[in-house]
Formats: sequence, structure tokens, C-alpha cells
Amino acid sequence: MRAAQLTEHAGPDAVRVTDIPEPEAGDSLVLVDLYAAGVSFPDLLQTTGGYQMVRPLPCVLGAEGAGIVRSAPEGSGLIAGQRVAVLSIAGSWQQTVALPRELVFPLPDNVSLTAGAGMLMNYFTAHFALDERARYRAGEAILVHGAAGGLGVASLQVAAALGLETIAVVSTEEKAAVAKANRATHTVLADGFKDRVLELTGGRGVDIVLDPVGGDRFTDSLRSLAPGGRAVVLGFTGGSIPTVKVNRLLLKNISVVGAGWGEYLRTDPGYPARQWAALEPLLHDGALVVPEPTLHPLDDAPAALRSLENRSATGKVALDLTSRP
Repeated sequence: MRAAQLTEHAGPDAVRVTDIPEPEAGDSLVLVDLYAAGVSFPDLLQTTGGYQMVRPLPCVLGAEGAGIVRSAPEGSGLIAGQRVAVLSIAGSWQQTVALPRELVFPLPDNVSLTAGAGMLMNYFTAHFALDERARYRAGEAILVHGAAGGLGVASLQVAAALGLETIAVVSTEEKAAVAKANRATHTVLADGFKDRVLELTGGRGVDIVLDPVGGDRFTDSLRSLAPGGRAVVLGFTGGSIPTVKVNRLLLKNISVVGAGWGEYLRTDPGYPARQWAALEPLLHDGALVVPEPTLHPLDDAPAALRSLENRSATGKVALDLTSRP
């Protein structure tokens, strides 16, 4: 089967498409022929060895995808021919994967395979940030940085499904249009966002900030919080890691919390199944929407990664795995 492997820690151009053996499922694993696979910021970090988990090389990148079940263990609740999304931490940029049942999630009919391919990591992360880490409450207002990116779009969609008001922070008017199309209540430009946020909230501020960007805007994110607000750190796509003067936390009884979804799974491997139980009914009813990704051929995996690196990508990016030898 075809797969995209990282061969050295030299950036996106070190990803090579090659042929590798298909995995064997045996009697205990679900065998899935993938239609497409998601591309995420951790994949980009792995190309330079900058991710917290450095895998031995060569390795197949990717951690999510969607496709068709080829075979499943008896009693698994899955059948051959069923449409599913998968988590494959050992790599999803390959045409077939063999996975434990708990990492395979039946897709509702209203979610396409291409949309499902890039859904799980971002939607699970957004849900984790809002539910487990920020402990959202009905009627709260959410500020989302990087709102036109893959995680930002997922955060807007999950928040909308949960009935939360959202303010999307973006860098351009074109990205504002992406955020609006993904159910943002309001959009503001990153330059001077704090004043606009306070204006939109009548001077009160927002209850939760979701920040996958970091950088020098973090202090103004804290200033944008209402009393009792929570700032959730999701990553640092802006490049620099901010610091917090903790006296700011005292002024309005605000909190800063981290949301490392992948790390959380190490201590609670059953958590994704519980998240799916919460999100699948929202998907089925249409309350939670998964937009189509920007789809690249597998051979263009380096270009897909560079679109994240230069921040030209909007929404989710995925790879088409349907071209077989």
C-alpha cells in the first residue's frame, strides 16, 4: 500500500510517498481502508523533531482518517462496508490501518468520508477544551483565536452546537468570512482585538478564551476575560510561548489552564469513546457541522504541510488516499 513517511527531521520536504506492507488485523483489530487522512499542526512539528513525542524514523505521519471497514472482530458492533472515522496515533497517512475497536467511530450518514477524515483530532480537542478544561456553562461567551484554522473552525462549530456565543479572532477579512461561514457570532481582526471584544460584550469581557496561537496577544487575551473567566492554552502556532504575570489572575479571579488532549489520553484511554457518545448525537441531528476540508493528493503531502507552516490554509487540510497502485 502507499504511505507518506517522514524520513528525516528536515521539514515538510522530508516526507516521501512510498510502498509499505499492509497491516495485519488478526482476530482482535479492525481493518479499515482509508479514503482520506487529516493533516494537523502536530504533523508539521514532527517533521522538524519539534513535537513532544519524537518517533523513530522513518515513520508514517498523521493521526486521523476516515474510510471503509474491511473486517472487524466478532462482537465489535462493526461490519464490513461500514463508514468510519479513526484515530491512528501510529500513523494515518497510509491506505490501510489496523486498529483497536475503541479507536474506530461509525460516521453518521450526513458526514462525508473527506469531512470525517479531518474531524476527530480538532473536534475532540475543542470539546475537551470547552467541556473538561474550561467547564463551560450555558450562555457563556467564547473568544477563539486562529478562528479560520482547522482547530479554530472546529472550536466555532462545537461551541455553536453547545449553544455558546463566539467571537472569532482572525488576521484578515478573508479569514473573517471563513469564520462567519462556520457559525461565528462575531468576527474581529487580531490587531486591536481586545478593545473590540470589550465593546461587543458591553465592557464585561468573555468567559472563555481558546488560544491555539500564543505569542504576544496572550496578555490582551487575559485582559479580555470577564471576572471568573478561563483562558485555555491549546498550542503555539504563532511561534512564541507567552508567559503570565500571575498577579493578573488575582485582579478578576481568572484562570489559565492547558488543554493537551493527546496527553490526557495517556491517563484516560477511554475518553475519546465518551466524547463520541456526547458528539455523535449532535452530528446525527445536524446541530454539529463538519465542513469539507481542503483536499490534497497524497503525493502533495509536503505542500499540505507547508500550507499550515505559512498559515495560508483555512479550515481543515486532508490527504486523498484513494489512488492505489
